[in-house]
Amino acid sequence: MTKIVKIGDAANMPFWRRPIALLVLMAIAMPIAFNTWSALLNNFVIEAANFDGADIGLLHTIREIPGFLAIGVIAIIIFVREQVLGLVSLVLLGVATAITAQFPSLGGILTLTMLSSIGFHYYETVNQSLQLQWIDKENAPRVLGWLLATGSAATFVVYLVILLLWEPLNLTYNIVYMAGGGVTAAIAIFAMIAYPQFEAPTPQRKQFILRKRYWLYYALQFMAGARRQIFTVFAGFMMVEKFGFKVDELTMLYLINLLINMLVAPLLGRVVQRFGERKTLGFEYIGLVIVFLSYGGVYYLGWGIAVAAFLYVVDHVFFGLALALKTYFQKIADPGDIAPTAAVAFTINHIAAVGLPAPLGLLWLVSPAAVFFLAAGMAATSLMLALLIPRHPVPGHETVLTRPMPAAAE
Repeated sequence: MTKIVKIGDAANMPFWRRPIALLVLMAIAMPIAFNTWSALLNNFVIEAANFDGADIGLLHTIREIPGFLAIGVIAIIIFVREQVLGLVSLVLLGVATAITAQFPSLGGILTLTMLSSIGFHYYETVNQSLQLQWIDKENAPRVLGWLLATGSAATFVVYLVILLLWEPLNLTYNIVYMAGGGVTAAIAIFAMIAYPQFEAPTPQRKQFILRKRYWLYYALQFMAGARRQIFTVFAGFMMVEKFGFKVDELTMLYLINLLINMLVAPLLGRVVQRFGERKTLGFEYIGLVIVFLSYGGVYYLGWGIAVAAFLYVVDHVFFGLALALKTYFQKIADPGDIAPTAAVAFTINHIAAVGLPAPLGLLWLVSPAAVFFLAAGMAATSLMLALLIPRHPVPGHETVLTRPMPAAAE
């Protein structure tokens, strides 16, 4: 029978078996498979299946459907512990990634994308919930920053291996996908065996929850999902389609991103602690407006490859500040709402993510710059919403439109 250990008692265990160690291990495992898949994706789909902008839009629509259905996590955790669900999801992500290159057709790629996406999105939903349950509010920004840096380090290793070995060893898509997916699955299986089941102090509600007082958090999640898709789907695709980046060249750009994130991510948590969620998110959204408008300038003003690469790196750094959205929710939430709200928020985040890629793929065929101008508008809308966050959000004072209250309001 699996041993259950309360979070408070875990301090007596060896450090490598504590909850924070498991979070670190999962932070390492997920990026290995996911970023192996994403690093090769644009080149793989173009070379193996002759994808164009419409096809890549369709693929990412399919990829985001499981995120839209993340609300199903609420039903699953009635029967399965969150920790178990998270690790099983990692195994699915790893296995689906491992066999991706064995199905080099539109139908095969879409099917494997769906399976790996189920693993990725259900893992991410549970992981965010566990992070906010297992890490205390005072230390959350700092620890989340270090977890972000850990994931960046794991991704850095993936990209470095691809960059250094792709041509010298004449690697194939199948070999790299098998290696990356296999490592993630192996780590997840090890974690199932090596760690007890940790129990948070507050039992989680296992029902659908949609609270009026969380409306600003929901709105910010919706906008985050909308603009993230444009970066995820089209920024990298632009580097391959417009500038002809090869696998090793695109991987070098990713490596630069990761080096910067490894250095900056731990500082991001300190930024949130020092300046608060409103200023942090406001700075992020102003930066994203400038970046997306500049992406449009790459097309309208004919800016070259150096400018596009610089924007891609800056873009990625700004997205790291999104950890402030997690800490904002942690501060305003009823502790028992964290798991179900994580699922609801993931679904809200993916409403636009599911609906946008396909039509934006068609718009891309007409005007790539228009896609990025639309993203700039989304970032500006997010900025307006972020200004409604109080300097010190607490239950009952979730927005500047509500007066501080001594107790949580439902």
